[in-house]
Amino acid sequence: MIGLFKSIKRDIQAVFEHDPAAKSVWEIVFAYPGFQARQLHRLAHTLWRWQIPFFPRFVSHINRFLTGIEIHPGAKIGEGFFIDHGMGVVIGETAEIGDNVALYQGVTLGGTSLMKTKRHPTLGDNVVVGAGAKLIGAITIGDNVKIGAGSVVITSVPANATVVGVPGRIVEIRNPDTDTVEKLPDPVWERLETLERHIAELESRLNIMQSEARETS
Repeated sequence: MIGLFKSIKRDIQAVFEHDPAAKSVWEIVFAYPGFQARQLHRLAHTLWRWQIPFFPRFVSHINRFLTGIEIHPGAKIGEGFFIDHGMGVVIGETAEIGDNVALYQGVTLGGTSLMKTKRHPTLGDNVVVGAGAKLIGAITIGDNVKIGAGSVVITSVPANATVVGVPGRIVEIRNPDTDTVEKLPDPVWERLETLERHIAELESRLNIMQSEARETS
C-alpha cells in the first residue's frame, strides 16, 4: 500500500514537471484526465494480472468513456507516467512504457499483427511523444528519445535520438556524456531543396527565353 501511494505521488509530481498550468494537487486529481486514466489503469492492470475475466476490460472501457483515453489492461506502465490532455490516446495490450514517459493527445501505441504475441511498442525511460504521433508494431524506442508531433514510427529508435516526419526519421542524436547534439542529414529536406534549385533554374531560363523572344519580335 505504501508503494502504491508513492507511485501515485510520483504521478502527481510528473504532472507538475510537465505542465506549468497545473496549480494544485486537487486540480490534478479531479481535473486531469491523464492522471485519472493512469489510476484507473492501475486497477484494470491488477485485475488483468490476477486473470479475472471481463472486469479488466470493463474498467478499461469505463476509463475510455470518462477520459477519452484507451489503455488496454494488459499494457505495462512505469513510474512518473504523464498524459497531457489525453483525448484520443490509445495504448495497446502488449505495449510497455518505462519511467518518466510523457505522451500528448492523439498518440497511438498500436499493433499490426493479429498473432497473440508481442505486437505493440516498447518505450524506454524519459521518452516524449508529441501530439498525434503513431508508433506501430513491436518496435523499441530507446531512453531519452523525443518523437515529434504527427510522426509515424514503424522502426526501432536508438537512445537519445529525435525523430520527426512520416515515416519517422532520426534528425539528431544527443550525446548524454558531452551534452552535444549530432545533426543527421535529412534526405527528404535535401531532396526538396534540390527540387527548389531546379525550379529556380528553369524559371530563370524561361525568363531569358521570353526576353529574347520579345526582342526578336
